[in-house]
Amino acid sequence: MNIVVLLKLVPDLVEELTIDESGTGLEKDWLRLIINEFDDHALEQAIILKEQSDAHVTVIAPEMEGVDDILFTASAKGADQVLKLAGDFEEEVNSHALARAFGDVVGSMQADLILTGVQAHDDLDGSVGPLIAEQLGMPYVGYVAGVQIGEKTAQLRKEYPGGLIASMEVVLPAVLGIQAAEQPPRYVAISKVRQAMKTSSIDERDVDNLDLSGGPLFNRMYLPEVGERATMFEGDEEEVAEKLVELFKELGVL
Repeated sequence: MNIVVLLKLVPDLVEELTIDESGTGLEKDWLRLIINEFDDHALEQAIILKEQSDAHVTVIAPEMEGVDDILFTASAKGADQVLKLAGDFEEEVNSHALARAFGDVVGSMQADLILTGVQAHDDLDGSVGPLIAEQLGMPYVGYVAGVQIGEKTAQLRKEYPGGLIASMEVVLPAVLGIQAAEQPPRYVAISKVRQAMKTSSIDERDVDNLDLSGGPLFNRMYLPEVGERATMFEGDEEEVAEKLVELFKELGVL
């Protein structure tokens, strides 16, 4: 079983984001990139499947600031091979361009299962999973929360709104958009990551010409515009209730 995991780096929303001078993108000088949360679950699911079988796990990520640490962390978690796509990914690379770059590499790897996060918080033009599936001519199933591998099929656990759970079967090879791994992504100690830096290596594959077509054009990026401020009612419960009733009467609700 050959499993490939595709990782995407996204801005850390814990940090303060600043719009650049053009007004159409983010200031990158102080922008911190981290692994997409759902991609982290995809990696965890791949490691779980490896522990349950003799699967070989390859992790691929684009060359961006901090990607080496992420790939060595994947290696420390149990990935057999880590691969960095070397190219001009520091610019505004849309999901279509990233999917094409991934597809050109994965297409020659004879993957049985391709795992990626179901979405990312910077996906404004479609998530990578369906685009990869379309490019490679494979079936795609998203919002997956559990995977069991058979001989030529995979049994999937898929979640729907309202607490509904579906069990379905997909013929391999296939692309899966992982919403949640069967367990939370495991923590890896820094010492283990440093050991992986000494005992493993990051393979590189050059991506010379990125095709940026298909993505949206940003005309303006701005902070939410301030509207009318909220009115805060002060007082005890009875006083607040009386003020609410008066307000509702003024609005014609009562």
